[in-house]
Amino acid sequence: MQLTANRYGQARVRIMRVRRDGASNSLSELSLTVMLHGDFARAYTDADNQGVIATDTVKNIVNIVAREYLNADSINFCAAVAQRFFDRYSQVARVEITAAETKWDRLIVDGVPQPHGFLLDANGKPTLKLDQTRDSRTLWSGIDGFTFMKSTGSGWADYLIDDYTTLKETQDRIAATSMNATWRWAAEPENYAAANALILSGMLTVFATTYSHGVQDSLFRMGSAALDAVPQIAEITLACPNKHYLPIDLSPFGLSADNMVFTPTDEPHGQIECTIQR
Repeated sequence: MQLTANRYGQARVRIMRVRRDGASNSLSELSLTVMLHGDFARAYTDADNQGVIATDTVKNIVNIVAREYLNADSINFCAAVAQRFFDRYSQVARVEITAAETKWDRLIVDGVPQPHGFLLDANGKPTLKLDQTRDSRTLWSGIDGFTFMKSTGSGWADYLIDDYTTLKETQDRIAATSMNATWRWAAEPENYAAANALILSGMLTVFATTYSHGVQDSLFRMGSAALDAVPQIAEITLACPNKHYLPIDLSPFGLSADNMVFTPTDEPHGQIECTIQR
């Protein structure tokens, strides 16, 4: 038997780079698969791992290069990752990197681009539910998977801390969610589409322009803004999972993440829900 081909690496290395230019932030979120070709055959045929670069090291190199190349576009960032392997490991002959980008558009409030508020590109799926009898009708509108974030202006502190608590308090974190929301109509607006747009606009304005002491704090104020914006709705229900962006500890490599390099993760996540009525 002979080994005719081999490669290995690390898949789904998720990285968020936040470039902070004063009050204005820019984002780059990628999911990378980094595969190495080279002199690794003996690890397969002879159980000899002497020349094998650990897959965890592959992930660490992506994180380190992300911190060092905050301003690089996606192509040049990936090229810098590949070059780092060539510079450090003579046994690497070829590096294959595939990267999928999560595209964020800047959030607009009253015609003004927000410095640290963002919407997921191609975002959300409008929904409705109709419950009708011969004598009455109840109608809900809503949106599923409406994803937005802000790269600063959010914290989580002063919560219950006991001997089971490991999460550290912070006054500055990324806040992101993929919201499912429904609102019940008490009366018919002049135009449903325009009214729905006002509801979303009111909620996003609160989210983008005010400090958040937690998702719970933001949700209540966002839902209240929706009720203020459109008097024809009687209540609104919001369900918002946390989309976590965890600061990467680069101290073992003599670097500081400086709240600019994060690992995106979807699970497990906090699930925050509430209903607000008039």
